[in-house]
Amino acid sequence: MKLKEALENYFFVFPAVAIFTIFYIIPFFSVFQMSFMDWDFINPVKTFVGLNNFKEIILQDRDWWRAFGNAGWITFIALTFQNALAFLLALACEREIRLKNFYRVIFFIPPVLSELVVGMVWRFIINDIEGANIINRTLTTIGLGQFAHNWLTDYKTALTTVAFIHSWKGFGWGFLIFLAGLQTIPRELYEAARVDGANAWQQFKNITIPLMIPVITVVAILTILGTMQVFVLIIGLVGGELAGHTSVPVLRILVSMLSSSRFGYACAQGITFGVVLVIVSFIQYRVTQEVRQI
Repeated sequence: MKLKEALENYFFVFPAVAIFTIFYIIPFFSVFQMSFMDWDFINPVKTFVGLNNFKEIILQDRDWWRAFGNAGWITFIALTFQNALAFLLALACEREIRLKNFYRVIFFIPPVLSELVVGMVWRFIINDIEGANIINRTLTTIGLGQFAHNWLTDYKTALTTVAFIHSWKGFGWGFLIFLAGLQTIPRELYEAARVDGANAWQQFKNITIPLMIPVITVVAILTILGTMQVFVLIIGLVGGELAGHTSVPVLRILVSMLSSSRFGYACAQGITFGVVLVIVSFIQYRVTQEVRQI
């Protein structure tokens, strides 16, 4: 009977394990193996080059590290503006306010929309497309025409514009996680604090923030992992790398694989990208653990 029960359990787990193995584990090892090769994806002959691909990425490929810097700037905007907005809105909806359930639905609409569609819509809103730039027209109407700008075609503002649009689209995920975390905090703690004479700021500083640190850590790590991999939104907004000013690592991998026909080099870039993300997430996790102990 024990053997039968064990087999039944494995039977139910097997589909998930099979899918994970076929679509994650096997491709990972294939990409890892290919990162040591020089292959154009067409010629059946693959040349083993050892660590040359990784040496070129680390020591010579300035465009690759520039793309990392661009993705880092978008991630910084997301970690600050996006998560701060999500946290403030979660605090507001966690209170007893009118139509809070309606707001929860509205705030979650942007994340479930297609990134490509969002990029094309925002491109129509803020770019000069036959004079249909809604933002610039609004600024001109209210007397702030001096601030009108080609937001997506100017190299100085394109990346920051992409970052804020990405934050607008992605804050809903953080909002839901923050809201769920806030609802797990016992109300009795706030009632006891009010009895002891603590004001709203003291309750927020001494109760809300300490108990929300694990949730903040999760949201921050998910933000880093998600934002560093953004590229579809950029394609929808500016159509690509915009002379390198909106280049991000995933776009560089696509360029290496499709435009340059360097499939092995693209695989090496993917491995490097994954290692950097793991290191950054681990460092952030350790820093958060140290903060919790203070």
